[in-house]
Amino acid sequence: MNNNIKALIKTTSYINGEWVASRKNTFTVYNPSNQSEVARVDDADESLVENAIIHAHAALSAWRSKTAQDRAKLLRVWYNLIIENQDALATIMTMEQGKPFKESRGEIIYGASFIEWFSEEARRIYGEIISPPSNDRRLLTLRQGIGVVGAITPWNFPNAMITRKAAPALAAGCTIVIKPASLTPLSALALAELSAQAGIPKGVFNVVTCSNSQMAGKLLTTHPLIRKFTFTGSTQIGKLLMSQTVSTVKKVSMELGGNAPFIVFEDADIEKAVKGLMIAKFRNAGQTCVCANRIFVHKDIYKEFTNRIVEEVKKLNLGDGMTDGVDIGPLISKDAVDSVDALVKKAIAQGAKVLLGGKLSPIGQNFYIPTVISDVNVDMDLSCSEQFGPILAFIPFESERQVIDWANDTIYGLASYFYTENYQRQWRVSEALDFGLVGINEGLISTVVAPFGGFKQSGIGREGSKHGIEDYLEYKYVCVGGLE
Repeated sequence: MNNNIKALIKTTSYINGEWVASRKNTFTVYNPSNQSEVARVDDADESLVENAIIHAHAALSAWRSKTAQDRAKLLRVWYNLIIENQDALATIMTMEQGKPFKESRGEIIYGASFIEWFSEEARRIYGEIISPPSNDRRLLTLRQGIGVVGAITPWNFPNAMITRKAAPALAAGCTIVIKPASLTPLSALALAELSAQAGIPKGVFNVVTCSNSQMAGKLLTTHPLIRKFTFTGSTQIGKLLMSQTVSTVKKVSMELGGNAPFIVFEDADIEKAVKGLMIAKFRNAGQTCVCANRIFVHKDIYKEFTNRIVEEVKKLNLGDGMTDGVDIGPLISKDAVDSVDALVKKAIAQGAKVLLGGKLSPIGQNFYIPTVISDVNVDMDLSCSEQFGPILAFIPFESERQVIDWANDTIYGLASYFYTENYQRQWRVSEALDFGLVGINEGLISTVVAPFGGFKQSGIGREGSKHGIEDYLEYKYVCVGGLE
């Protein structure tokens, strides 16, 4: 391990610009590829989490009073440091999360793009002048940062899911307390170290590491000093956390689960669709909320398309993320593997057919062989659940109307994809799909310049784009009277 990586590996919470330990307990971060110990991280107790909130509140006034230009400059320095350290950050991510190094590096660049983008958006927080009802007064609105933000982020994208929240919060003039997933806290702490090097003031960016998610979640959702709560994770946990914010009427944004349809129409360019599906499904071993879960293929091309996919999946290399040439790393844990395997076995019992894979890999307990399953129907558990694994579940369809109805028949509404060369169908289907994101002839659709978020039980609010800063701002109406 080189010195640059060692300098970025921290093992205690970052509170008010200091590395703070509870001095009571620790939890271990393991490499999912081989179960080796990566680090022992301090397990923050309730007093430390509250301490972070108090310091974030104390820092709020000074940070919010800075000019947008001053905040933008500090964010830009932070961005530059992340880019300079992208290889070290990617290595840390692969060590604790397992994804291939090239994917980790891509996430670091993607995550940094949110800091760059919102450093620019900080200067575009505009108010407005309103035409008054009488000449003796003037009316205007101001837009100000909402206050202290509490955030809980997931393990599958341990860098980008933080920057996607912290960057707009800081740009708007908010301070933030982040509780990262206990499986992958090192990426969050490395970001904290670089924020300190960038000169971001004490108390503005805080990271608390703890294994007691229930305690941290309760405190971040109910504490009266926190004005906004944001979460990325499962729909089930999101509902619980959202219910807890009611007691203090917090502003909430949620990026929750998905069950993305991937539709291949009979007029699709099959080679483009094959390429798009491989990207949409196997990134991060299928452990993404936007990955293709239900693969609907028109009956006229069903056999041809599934055969092409089997050929491509056979080429994928499974292994340790730090090994050259590896395409897919491990799942995050043995529990994740067991969950995926249970879905596959249930589908087989319900009549589905495994064309490839369908079992654990002999190379390690957290590896699952990339799997292709045919003869799936819309009522199987495999179709109704968020899979979070390297499974391709193929469902044949007969008509456009049928497949739209099937695609929309889910509580989720995050991402969706479809392939067709018919431009009229492109408009019809994109407008009919009940999802926040629609990819047409494209399998990789996330970008900082476009709004990210879901319909239905996939979430509330949008991240990224010019809209991403809205959830961290409040409108203030000002009436100036007595002017005549």
